[in-house]
Amino acid sequence: MPMKSFRGSLWATVLIMSAAMLSGCNTTKIEAPAVETKKAAPTPAKQVYHYTSRDRECLKRAMYFESKRTSRNGFMAVGTVVMNRLTSGAYPDTICDVVAQKNQFAPGVMTRIMDEATAPDLEGASEAILKGERHPDVKDAMFFHTNGLKFPYKNMSYVAVAGGNAFYEKRGRDGELQTPEPLPAGSYMLAMAQQETSAPQLALNDLTKGPAAPQVGAQEDALPQNTATQAVPVPQAMEVSFEPAPMLVPVPQPKPIAGSQQAALVRQLMAQRSLYR
Repeated sequence: MPMKSFRGSLWATVLIMSAAMLSGCNTTKIEAPAVETKKAAPTPAKQVYHYTSRDRECLKRAMYFESKRTSRNGFMAVGTVVMNRLTSGAYPDTICDVVAQKNQFAPGVMTRIMDEATAPDLEGASEAILKGERHPDVKDAMFFHTNGLKFPYKNMSYVAVAGGNAFYEKRGRDGELQTPEPLPAGSYMLAMAQQETSAPQLALNDLTKGPAAPQVGAQEDALPQNTATQAVPVPQAMEVSFEPAPMLVPVPQPKPIAGSQQAALVRQLMAQRSLYR
């Protein structure tokens, strides 16, 4: 094979391979692997428990009468028990109903007189409970008794001692709660109930006012405008005469004449006639 012919065929082969490679670069599409994105799970809405000023008072009463009133720690422990009962579903659904439930809290808890001067931490502790703070050791406890007392029950699992009371949960031998579990403190919130707005009352000066005067200007604007001058008839005064009704005057009736008087009158008339003859 001549050298020129060999070189020509070599160059032709190189050109064909280059064209094939260029063609492959232009048509081959390399796709990146799909990346799976994970969406964040939506945060569940917190359950809201509404309370009134009366509920706040009931909470303070339970905290006041169920502790020795010597420390904020005791107030917070009792307040946590009240909230645990409220959110467990096994007790009434308002703070006052929980505290007032029969044979559950101290006798007279709803009626006895409080002396808040002897419990300076009571107000702040009750506000803290309503804002979500809880005693860290009480946990799920919904029961307590005076510290130092002993009971034979095997399901009393003690968790804390505070304010002169021993707090406990009821758990079985397997360690499981024997009562409905209260909601965790961070899963719900307490909110002050909106006060009912009273209907607007009519002011006293509004009662003494007469009806509003008509707006003359507004009425004139509403009437169609007429540019032509029109004579307006003026009503004429009319004379009205009134004739008084005739008065009825009784006519006196002649009195009857007696017989002797009548004879005398006849004689007198006869005498007068004789004078004119």
